Amino acid sequence: QVQLVPSGGGLVQPGGSLRLSCAASGTGFSIYAMNWYRQAPGKQRELVASISSGGSTNYADSVKGRFTISRDNARNTVYLQMSSLKPEDTAIYYCNADIARWNERRVYWGQGTQVTVSS
Repeated sequence: QVQLVPSGGGLVQPGGSLRLSCAASGTGFSIYAMNWYRQAPGKQRELVASISSGGSTNYADSVKGRFTISRDNARNTVYLQMSSLKPEDTAIYYCNADIARWNERRVYWGQGTQVTVSS
């Protein structure tokens, strides 16, 4: 089974930066699109950023210009560089990926990692 393991969450002051990572592990798989979602208390889960297998990116309007999604295909890892953080960025962040494993293709979800932006 493919697993997505996030890291890099934590507490940061407004205006600060964090970088989230999410590494896929397992056997016999290839990764297509990779995405970051977040969910704040009492709110719907929202798509924050996505990156295609070819490196094309998309961002939610709320993070555009502040967040950067990237990927390292050799390491099966997606990153989310978060800068100029705001309290409203506080949420649990989730990575996911569209993955084919031995010709079976589906979306896998990682565990959430807490990001708290507070002074």
